[in-house]
Amino acid sequence: MAAISTLRNLGPASEAAFRRAGLRTAEEIVALGADAAYAKLLEAGERPHFIGYYVLHMALQDRPWNDCKGAEKAALRERFDALKARHHDTGLSRLEAELDALGVGRRR
Repeated sequence: MAAISTLRNLGPASEAAFRRAGLRTAEEIVALGADAAYAKLLEAGERPHFIGYYVLHMALQDRPWNDCKGAEKAALRERFDALKARHHDTGLSRLEAELDALGVGRRR
């Protein structure tokens, strides 16, 4: 079983976050796929961050994180927004939700 940090683009911080979400190996993440693995992060209380989401997609394709551009990035943004809506704290006020979407919302 390979460490999560053996996946391209994912380092110790990502590995720690996935461990808190109950995922321990690279194989578990690969088997789940990017959306389901990211949903587990959100369900474990991780704050949603679009860059982290598309970095995970690039990691599972063994591509550099900054290779995601244009239409591909726009499509992933739509998927990220839908995933976040289903798996992230919906008890926020509108202002809190907007601040959270910008990455400056409350700390968890």
